Amino acid sequence: MIELNSIEPWFLQLIELYKKDANSVYNTWFANDNRLKYFRSIRKGVIKVIDEIKAGSFGNDFKGSSLESVLQSICEQKEVFQGASHAFIWKPKLRIPDIYENEENKRVFGAFLEACLQGQTESSLLNEVEKLANRRIKGLGPAVANILYFLHPTIFLPFNTAMVEGFNLLFQQKAKLGSWESYLFMREMVIQVNRAYSRELSKDLGMIAGLLFEVGTGEILPPISSGIVIKLDDEKIRKYQEKRSSSASIMKKEENAHQQQQYLLSKLGRALGYDVWIASNDHGKEYNGEKLGSHSLPVFPSLPYPQEVIDTAKLIDVIWFQKDTNKIEAVFEVESTTSIYSGILRMYDLSLSLGRRQVCYLVAPQEREKEILAQLRRPSFRELTDMKLRYLFFEDLCEHCDAMCKFGDDKEILHKIAKG
Repeated sequence: MIELNSIEPWFLQLIELYKKDANSVYNTWFANDNRLKYFRSIRKGVIKVIDEIKAGSFGNDFKGSSLESVLQSICEQKEVFQGASHAFIWKPKLRIPDIYENEENKRVFGAFLEACLQGQTESSLLNEVEKLANRRIKGLGPAVANILYFLHPTIFLPFNTAMVEGFNLLFQQKAKLGSWESYLFMREMVIQVNRAYSRELSKDLGMIAGLLFEVGTGEILPPISSGIVIKLDDEKIRKYQEKRSSSASIMKKEENAHQQQQYLLSKLGRALGYDVWIASNDHGKEYNGEKLGSHSLPVFPSLPYPQEVIDTAKLIDVIWFQKDTNKIEAVFEVESTTSIYSGILRMYDLSLSLGRRQVCYLVAPQEREKEILAQLRRPSFRELTDMKLRYLFFEDLCEHCDAMCKFGDDKEILHKIAKG
């Protein structure tokens, strides 16, 4: 068991194992800057949920709702958040979670999300959690913390089965998955440990949550010197290791496809006479042995907008600027397997923030066309008056990039292969 008021050498060793494992949640998710893209889009999604509840248009089912879109974006955060949506799926026979058909509970849930969205201090936010817990809304438990984490990552700890199991093992406790009391107790103990090991961990609670997840799945085990007795479910661990290895392989393949598309868009943009920006967090990544940053402007053009807007723009996968200016000509988000909804939302949000109608392209494999069309039918995207949205297929860009570089004069050449 971890002592809260002292530094345990074995726990330092455990953290080191977690950081060094190339396939750990730390390296595949937490230390990967791509996850930062999701915070703003999830926040925007939560605002949509609140607005729909206020307007009475939220509906009486999880499927197709704005809440489903938020949870889809959360579930995409690699294996650490897979299953986060299960607690919110409407189970008609059990009438849970009771925030769809019960209008009063729906309003309480919306008010809770709004208060947490606007809240700033730890005490005020925890007060809102206590108020919600005291309402005892049937089926609405601490899985909500997975949403709250993306609103306040230094205050709320994510919460799922593997994390609880990891916590119980390391702290020798008996926290329960569906209990608000267990969540608040677990959160308090974890924060104390997080502070004690602040040099090795992060203020962002996602880092230690990932460690709990890895311990809970049996992938990273406490050193023998910890004295913790572990009862291993060998079959369960074997299946997770297979899944983990497969996930790492798939992620590598996806990253390569993603970087290929960024490279091609950069190549095409420069051939057409534009300055090209590649997402700042991707400058150090490679395609065909070359750093993507070598195909991008080294410094993001100065824009007369709030820093928050500029920070968002810097993470867009590819932007074409008019040569030697800060005028945006086209915006591209590459979505190999990640959320189509989040990609559209990021571009839409940027277009709204800049105050002018941007030409935006979603770039995805052809097999995802049905997903793209389904998202474009959403009420929130049905009338994209603030953004000209088209989509491109990976396959078409690969096939026609060289020809467009040779025969194209400007961005209009994209109309030859663009859809929408």
